[in-house]
Amino acid sequence: MGIEVETIRPGVVGMLRVNLGIQAGESVLVVTDVPTPEQWGEWAVSQLEEVSQRAALARQVAEIAAEELPACVVGFLAYPATGRSGSEPGDEVAARLREVNVVVAITSFSLSHTRAREDACRAGARVASMPRFLPEMFYRDGPLAVDYRRIAQETARIAACLTGARVATVRSPAGTDLEFGLEGREGRVDDGLYLRPGTWGNLPGGEAYIAPVEGTAEGVLVVEPEWHHRLVEPMRLVFSCGAVVAVDGGGEVGERLRDLLGLGGRQPTAEERARRHLAELGVGTNPNARRTDITLEAEKIKGTVHVAIGDNSHMGGANVADYHADFVVPRATLLLDGQTVMDEGRWTFG
Repeated sequence: MGIEVETIRPGVVGMLRVNLGIQAGESVLVVTDVPTPEQWGEWAVSQLEEVSQRAALARQVAEIAAEELPACVVGFLAYPATGRSGSEPGDEVAARLREVNVVVAITSFSLSHTRAREDACRAGARVASMPRFLPEMFYRDGPLAVDYRRIAQETARIAACLTGARVATVRSPAGTDLEFGLEGREGRVDDGLYLRPGTWGNLPGGEAYIAPVEGTAEGVLVVEPEWHHRLVEPMRLVFSCGAVVAVDGGGEVGERLRDLLGLGGRQPTAEERARRHLAELGVGTNPNARRTDITLEAEKIKGTVHVAIGDNSHMGGANVADYHADFVVPRATLLLDGQTVMDEGRWTFG
């Protein structure tokens, strides 16, 4: 992950001015996570390199921000990696997030579904959560180089359709066939524009999403190879009564997921059971998103659907967990109340 400063500079400046609307006098904090001493001894060299290079990218973004925003106070904070998306970063980090106007979180483990991020937004911070972000996402033809106002319009239409539905069904040629309830839940918009105090989302942006009703999911989700980090063979998640009851296949990725969910034959902990619940339905709307193995970008690809398990308490749901993981479904067919609104990746309604 080489960093060519002048290649990424236009994309960084666009993010600061367009997506975050930073004004003179505001405070900006760029945060990242770095391996702990224990992780240096446990993780593979390739993972250590990836996490360390992402931290270096965050530092470079902070330096560009300081140069381009001389009338702002720009800070940089590196904290010990939690090792799992959705896990809290610690009280000191949480306090720093609450103290600034804008947070740019270029991390390897997502802060999106944490109390620290939510409390920062409640304090008025605008937060761009960018887990597993790569330098190429800043390039001129990358997923940040889009008309975000047009994305906002399309995403709002899709979110309205989700809000009005009672039941959703997701299918795919690979074998996904999953149904769950949406009644009483609000479709939300992540359009990549975080201009008002307390707003937050992912960059790159571009998705409509909703928290399904807990306890309603039934069926199978098939995650295809190369559509999840390091996944080289199909992985099937079986849902019953709203939660994952089996994970089949998936090689090493499947083994790690079974362990995280407590599906290895032993008695699961309360935390492991909470991680199993269906948490999210999302629809990608970013025409420049292309990369499939980085979930941050893959879930924004126009014409895809994604579902997540784990925490949804920060997005309108009721399940509290220390974990949130998204799985992208390409060539998806989406039915709302029995009506096909997406047919193998093509939006057909509204």
